[in-house]
Formats: sequence, structure tokens, C-alpha cells
Amino acid sequence: MRSENILFLDIETVPMASKIEEIPEDLRHLFIEKVTKTEEDLTEEEINQRGGLYAEFGKIVCISVGLLHMKDGKRHLRIKSFYSDDEKELLMGFAGIVNQTSAFVHGDLALCGHNSKSFDLPFIARRMIINNIPLPVELQTAGKKPWEMKWIDTMELWRCGDTRHSVQLKLLCALFGITTPKDDIDGSQVAEVYYKEKNLDRIAFYCEKDVRATTQVYLRIVGEDILPDENVYSTTFNPDGTRIENNGNENK
Repeated sequence: MRSENILFLDIETVPMASKIEEIPEDLRHLFIEKVTKTEEDLTEEEINQRGGLYAEFGKIVCISVGLLHMKDGKRHLRIKSFYSDDEKELLMGFAGIVNQTSAFVHGDLALCGHNSKSFDLPFIARRMIINNIPLPVELQTAGKKPWEMKWIDTMELWRCGDTRHSVQLKLLCALFGITTPKDDIDGSQVAEVYYKEKNLDRIAFYCEKDVRATTQVYLRIVGEDILPDENVYSTTFNPDGTRIENNGNENK
């Protein structure tokens, strides 16, 4: 698989509501039942915090993607984000770029993230189904064997065959001398930033840093050169995190 045929991605998720009592009644008791089946003695706030971990009880607020390409004889990484309070709108934007990129590479497209086989990709697919959005071919699993799925997971690559081992992205960044994406917020703080600060830009900028780090980690693991900072750019944000105006992101 050519690295230029890989769409690197990361998602940020939150509970479907800021408080558990705001969850529709027909779902609320099912949510509580699911969480407390494995975790006991949790407060309502602690239960609700788990919502972002389940596609049935959470929602995606941002998907950032990155593509490698050659320019002036050098490899560059271009990053773009789809983020919105309207989950269906951002999912449709993401589906569009997957379909567009897949067509450009004649169907030879892989999707890559960190722990993406267990979280990001199934979460995206489930939320698309819930929102009645047709799944891109790359997310369709029905009738496919595991080896037919073009899903690449940097955590799996790092396991080197050890199925029990797990590792955080920030640790791999530290090992490889890659700039950490966790210098502002981390995944556990996204819901608070979303519901209390109402700062989607901050979440999306953080998500883009995860895509950047994942891409660099992938290149390092497969033995390719890590990109210099000047060869990585966003079509959504300036380097200081301010949003680029009129960037074509209709999902903001």
C-alpha cells in the first residue's frame, strides 16, 4: 500500500447530551443499564461521561483527515477537518472526501488511525447508519473477511504480533521524537470543551494534531522518513490555531 493512498484520520466524540436527564427517556435507561453492567457505584455525571465511548449514546463532533502528496519533489501532508454541532452534516462531508479520494486512486484507498480498528472506524460507521447515510465502500464490513478490509491501525502495527499490547499515541510520539498532540487537551476533556466552553475550533485543532502525529508515527513504523514541520499544513487552521476563513469547510 502506497502511503499516498492512505487517508489518515481521527475523530472526537462527546455524550449525546450535556446531562443524563437530557437524554431521551427511551434511551436513558438503556444507556444507564449498559454502563452500570460493567461499572458500579457511578454518579449520573460519571455515567454520562461514558456516552462518548459508545456510538449508540454519543455523537461525533469532529473528524480530521490527512493525505500525503508530492509537491516540488517533496512529500507533504495536507490536513482538513469536518466539525459541527450537526453530526449528519459533518458525516456527509467526511463521506464525500472518502468517496472522492477513493475515486481518485481507483478504489485503492486505505483508512488509518491510532486504535482506529477498535474505535474510530466502527464508531463512524455506526453513526452513519444511525444518521441514514450510505457507507463509503471503505467502511462497509458486511460480507467481507478481515483481511479484505483496508483498515490500518498504528497501534496494531506497533504490537508487532502481540495481540494484548496497547500503547498511547503520545508515548509513541515521545519514543520517536515526534511533536505530541496532547499539549493542550486530551480526549477526556473534549466533552467539557464542547458543552461548557462551546469551543469547536479548539477541539478540531486538537483533532488535527492527532492526525499529524498518527501520520508521522505510521511513517516511522514502516521505515519511511518523518516529515519536517514545514511540509505539514492544514486547510482549516493557521499554525496558531486560528481558523482559516473561507476555507470551504461548510461544516463549521
